[in-house]
Amino acid sequence: MIKTIMRDPMFLAQKSENATEVDAQVVTDLLDTLRANLDHCVGMAANMIGVRKNIIAVAAGPFQFAMINPVITKKLRPYQTEEGCLSLEGVRPCTRYEEIEVDYLDSNFRKQHGKYTGWTAQIIQHEVDHCCGVVI
Repeated sequence: MIKTIMRDPMFLAQKSENATEVDAQVVTDLLDTLRANLDHCVGMAANMIGVRKNIIAVAAGPFQFAMINPVITKKLRPYQTEEGCLSLEGVRPCTRYEEIEVDYLDSNFRKQHGKYTGWTAQIIQHEVDHCCGVVI
């Protein structure tokens, strides 16, 4: 189900909790909401739909996928950039990494490990920051 976008910076600044299989509907809602906003959004975290769970959704080309309880385990080649956010006005400076590795659960709650570079890596980093209460 498509959800309303949370815009309260105080809520967004709270750390999220790990998700369990009980939160499967949140995964579906997050992906539905991302797909409804693809014309101006490339990623979302569950707190952006008002749920403080460590779940993110990423748009990579024609595909959208969820990462549950993502943990970035490796970061290579930092760079400076600016990012906007669907939940906030304007853009803000931040440091990102060109290449990352991530441990996470997929939509079926199976363990995964992925290596990501470039734009997809940047999206994942932004959304993991959301889960940690970092407001960009």
